[in-house]
Amino acid sequence: MWKYFVDATAEIIEEEGLENVTIRKVADKAGYNSATIYNYFSEVSHLLFFASMRCMQDYTNEVARYIERGKDPIEKYLLAWECFCQYSFKQPQIFHAVFIMDLGETPEALLENYYNFYPNDLINIPDDLKTILFQHSLTKRGRSMLEIALKEGYLTEGNVDAINEITLLIWQGMFTNLLNNRKSYDANQATAITMKYITEIVRNANLFDEQTKNKQ
Repeated sequence: MWKYFVDATAEIIEEEGLENVTIRKVADKAGYNSATIYNYFSEVSHLLFFASMRCMQDYTNEVARYIERGKDPIEKYLLAWECFCQYSFKQPQIFHAVFIMDLGETPEALLENYYNFYPNDLINIPDDLKTILFQHSLTKRGRSMLEIALKEGYLTEGNVDAINEITLLIWQGMFTNLLNNRKSYDANQATAITMKYITEIVRNANLFDEQTKNKQ
């Protein structure tokens, strides 16, 4: 029953856009009355979250392929962000429902619940990436990847949090502009601009670390 409602909502999102989802439409498509939905979802935002996750499967599969192209942790981090930018800028409402919308106090529990119902979404995902995907917080996701670079000596502890925070703020700025129709960039243009600044931040921090090591 739970999956009927999630899949029905995902179909409406695909056909009409997330902004056109209503409880009545979901109930009609699933073949039940509207009141039944609230027996399975305490908040409408949770239903939208689960349905939006269904619409993110292309991203989940693609990010693994992006990361595989990286030769070191820094490249992998940048490629992961490039993939995230490309898909989030192409589907801002979907990514807003998953990563930005207020879901209450249980976003990680919602993610775990989702993958319990849709385990096939993780079939082609490497184990180390699964750990990251089970984290709802973008701050924690970015930190997890940067910690690999830290452990392998590509960054120092003092730079990790700064890179993580600045990178996220750069993405949020562009994402907010696109979500609210403040910029007319397409996904490719927005990704190119965002990645230019993110790459500069990461590379400059990495260069600073290398120069510091050489002086020592």
